[in-house]
Amino acid sequence: MDRRDEFLLEMYRQMFNDINRHITVAWQSAGVVLSAFAVFALVENNIISADIATTIVVLCCGWLSLHLVDSGYWYNRNLVIIANIERQFLVRSDLRDIHSYFGKHRPNNKMIGHIRIQSFLLFTLSGVVLLYHLFTRVVPGLGSPWSSFDPVRALPYTAAAAAIIYGVRFRASRIESYNEFVRESPGIEVRQEQPTLRPRGNFLLRLVRSLLGPWIEDRG
Repeated sequence: MDRRDEFLLEMYRQMFNDINRHITVAWQSAGVVLSAFAVFALVENNIISADIATTIVVLCCGWLSLHLVDSGYWYNRNLVIIANIERQFLVRSDLRDIHSYFGKHRPNNKMIGHIRIQSFLLFTLSGVVLLYHLFTRVVPGLGSPWSSFDPVRALPYTAAAAAIIYGVRFRASRIESYNEFVRESPGIEVRQEQPTLRPRGNFLLRLVRSLLGPWIEDRG
């Protein structure tokens, strides 16, 4: 194995470490959002109003949505790099014998399943909180004169609108960044046969040992 292979192997490991880090950040951010619901305890103690508490939760949900979009981008970007490295050593028959994911890159920065699940929870919680605010703070005052209108009651919906607008624009920019990355770094075409100068078997053995070594030692 030459120095280039060693470098690619180390880069391969680091790409997986980076993926794990961004997934961990997404879960930690979800925990922060769930903790934000504790602000409603301050409402019961008349420390802050329900309008402010709802706005805080909505803003936290918007903040989490940006983290999910960004984590999805870095996940897909690193998968492109991983697939490009694998194409240096694997051949077309490996699409069947090992896995087919290195054959083509994910289209349009498509989110992976667990991030979509978190997004579903995020939007569901946001909807429940906004509906709660709507029926407890807005609907009862619909028949009141405009002179009694309290602008603070509109804060949650203003925050939600701002979060949606910025979130849509941010996701569009991440999609464009991903597509640009794939255009500029598409990787080589999957080879029909392995070049004789590339020690494929040795590389695969080192790759398996580097990724599964700690797990094998723990089982030993």
